[in-house]
Order: sequence, then C-alpha cells, then structure tokens
Amino acid sequence: MKTIRFSTLCTVILLTVFSCKRKEITEEVQEIVQEPTKEQLDKLYNMGINIEEVSVQQITMLDGKTDTYLVSGDIMVPMSQLDSYAVLESLENGNKQYRDINIVSSPNRNINILGFTGGSAGLTSKMQTALRWAVNNYNALSNSLNFNLSFGANIGAADIVVFRINEPNGGGSAGFPNFLGEPYPWIRINSGTEAFSTNVNEHIITHEIGHCIGLRHQDWFNRQSCGNVGLVPAEPPAIWIPGTPTSPNADSIMLACFGNSEDGEFTDTDRTALNILY
Repeated sequence: MKTIRFSTLCTVILLTVFSCKRKEITEEVQEIVQEPTKEQLDKLYNMGINIEEVSVQQITMLDGKTDTYLVSGDIMVPMSQLDSYAVLESLENGNKQYRDINIVSSPNRNINILGFTGGSAGLTSKMQTALRWAVNNYNALSNSLNFNLSFGANIGAADIVVFRINEPNGGGSAGFPNFLGEPYPWIRINSGTEAFSTNVNEHIITHEIGHCIGLRHQDWFNRQSCGNVGLVPAEPPAIWIPGTPTSPNADSIMLACFGNSEDGEFTDTDRTALNILY
C-alpha cells in the first residue's frame, strides 16, 4: 500500500510517500522561499504543530488576497494571524483523537461548502463526486454540523471553497478555524489527485474538511502513518477529545499520510470524535 503524505508542499517521500499539499489557486502559485524564525517555530510548537518541516510561503487564494503562511505538512497557518492562536496546555500522553485550540462555534455550524468549477482551478468530475461523498458522510453523522453543498464559481457565498491547484502529486491542504469560530475557508486539492481512485479523492477531501472544522492529525506527534519512527514529545500535545479511544492503533481518516487503497469512509474513532466535539 502506498503511503501518501498530507503536506502543503506535496513532495514525494522515499519510494511511495507523497505529500498532501496546498498550493496556489489560480495556478500562479507565488512562493517565496524563506526560513521560519525561531520565534515562529516556537509558536507553532506551542500550538502543537509538528515543526520538523516548516516552510514560509506567500500564497494568493481564489479571492485574490495574498498572505504569507507557515506551512507544515498539509497545515497552513497565516502569519498575519499567528498571534491570535493560543498555545496548548500540557496533557497526559496515551490519548488518541485530537482537535485544534479553535473549533467551529454554534452560530457557524450550518456551513455552505462550494465545489469550485470555474476555469483551471475547477474540480474535475471525479473530485466533484468525491466531494459529494465526503459531504454526505459528514451530514450522516448525528451532530450539530450541517454542510450545504453547491457547485459553481460564486465563492462569495461560501464558507468553505474546495478547488484544484496545479500540483502533480496527490493530496491537498487546509487550515484551522479562526478565533471567531469560523471554519477555515480554503481547501486546495492537488491536480495529481485525479490519478487516484474516487475513494482516495473522497478520503483526501474528507481529511481536509476535518482540518477546516478543527480536527488535527491523529498521529500529529510522530507521523507514524508516513513511515516515520520517533519518540512522542512530552508536550505540548494537540488537545485530546475526551471520550475518544486511547488505543495505540492508527485508525483515523485524520492520519497524516494516506494510502492508495483508502475507502474514504470514517472509522468508528472518527465518528466518535466528531459526535463528541459537535
């Protein structure tokens, strides 16, 4: 089974490891290669974000707005909002399903999600089908979240826009809810994802929607799903969702890397986490 990594830079790791990334939306990806400062890395670390591979990228989204992002894997944190993210408190090890410091607040849980179909950034037919399947899975859960799916080019009416970027490797990228409790508004799906099955496309989109509503990687601390072997840091962990399992088994759609035989469906652990959280 191929292991594919969710990373904003979408790079091929070893023989079969890909990164799930987020690149530009207009296909004119503006990227300035910079090294993050120690202070920026310290802040990401204290947010519970893996800092082994962090890049600084200047990215322009579909709405034409350009911002500079700190990118780690498939996670993007706008530098202009970095100070607004709180640090995490230390928790005991051995927990399993994790969330961000911010989640979607009650007034923002009726979410309009748009599958973008305009021009070169439009989703392919396969990606559109995968998005439908992903939204159906979220709406089938018994919780307070509700997604209203549409397709088109009117990004102004959407809370989350899913679009395609010109990146040959498979994967995607997204960010976390802001301090106002609004979901992260952009999901970028790499054009190379088209080469995978509809189920894998569904998996990738479901994973990125999970980030937009506040879910972290289940293996955020060591990315074991990517083939990494390392010690679990003592702190600071992402926030464990009380009531979710604490077994060591890797069994979530929110694992940092994915395989080429994914079925795109939630596991029992995912359903438990989402229904507890929302």
